[in-house]
Amino acid sequence: MKISNNGINILKRFEGSVKIGDKHVVYDDKTGKPVNSDEELPMGATIGYGHLIKSGEDFKNGITERQATEILRSDISTAERAVKDNIKVSLSQNQYDALVSLAYNIGAKNFADSTVVKYVNDSNYHNSKYPTLESAWKAWNKSGGREMPGLSNRRHQEFSLFNN
Repeated sequence: MKISNNGINILKRFEGSVKIGDKHVVYDDKTGKPVNSDEELPMGATIGYGHLIKSGEDFKNGITERQATEILRSDISTAERAVKDNIKVSLSQNQYDALVSLAYNIGAKNFADSTVVKYVNDSNYHNSKYPTLESAWKAWNKSGGREMPGLSNRRHQEFSLFNN
């Protein structure tokens, strides 16, 4: 199974991007503001749809929409692998897309260790802290220990997609 075009488009919407003209530009993930090409890259420098820039990558001239989509598809491969390696039941395309979105956002290790995975794999699973799959899913709405409205909205939309 692979993420669908609908799943890619949903991820693009969730991740957002910063463009100047028709080019995706480097931006500070915390502020969403473009980074001047002559400045040192801040921690969390990002381009395209949530691609954290790694040492040695040079995007000072920006990238096209096609390149941004290709990078997103490449980055998603880790999340897709996390879903394939950890989910042991059959999934619909919407369920798969929703789980890939969650894994992409929270990271493969967090996904693998999550209560969400336990609930999806075992319909008889129960956890007192998160009594339902929905509560386990929507608990991934914090950053730095604080609830983030954007993450709460994303989790709600992902869970709705999972159940569609």
